[in-house]
Amino acid sequence: MADGISAPVGRIIKGEACVAEGAAWLAAQEPRFAHALDLTGPLPLRLRPDGFAQLLGAIVSQQVSVASAAAIWARLEEAGATTPEAVLARGEEDLRALGLSRQKARYAVALAEAGIDYGALRDMPTDDVIRTLVAVKGIGVWTAEIYAMFSLGRADVFAPGDLALQESARMLFDLPERPRERALREMAQDWSPWRSVAARALWAYYRVDKGREGIG
Repeated sequence: MADGISAPVGRIIKGEACVAEGAAWLAAQEPRFAHALDLTGPLPLRLRPDGFAQLLGAIVSQQVSVASAAAIWARLEEAGATTPEAVLARGEEDLRALGLSRQKARYAVALAEAGIDYGALRDMPTDDVIRTLVAVKGIGVWTAEIYAMFSLGRADVFAPGDLALQESARMLFDLPERPRERALREMAQDWSPWRSVAARALWAYYRVDKGREGIG
């Protein structure tokens, strides 16, 4: 893989220099990104490991507070229930005893049963990664896109269903209302091939702007 680029997967973000390159490109293409980046400063790398545990953690985190998710995850780790084999060995009832809801226990088992080749995902086109992941019950498009963005380091993936990204785009681009998922996905086409850096910029801008309003 030369220069962090591999067809068919495109550019892979490997370090802060990649994020800085994408930010500079966005600022040159769109003055409003230049404005946002002046306020946010350097954008975070935010890369995470890939694999089963990352997606299991995403399931655990659905619709609960950060503190609750962390407590449940700690119990799963203590019980050694963060691998496909361990999840299958325990089954839904044991997982519920560790703090998962009935639905999330079912999703965890479905993920373990899916037999995903996580190594192979690294070499798949992003659209194929997302299709593979959303085929698993409990994994939605947003989770799949976030996984591609941060666990696989894809430079040109976006998550337009994210409410913070929608609200940040509304503020930064002075839109009359928060764009819906389809509209924001279309907007983000102009930010290719650095859409994941655009997402980082919008999240950072959201925090800065809400901070100025005294929120969060």
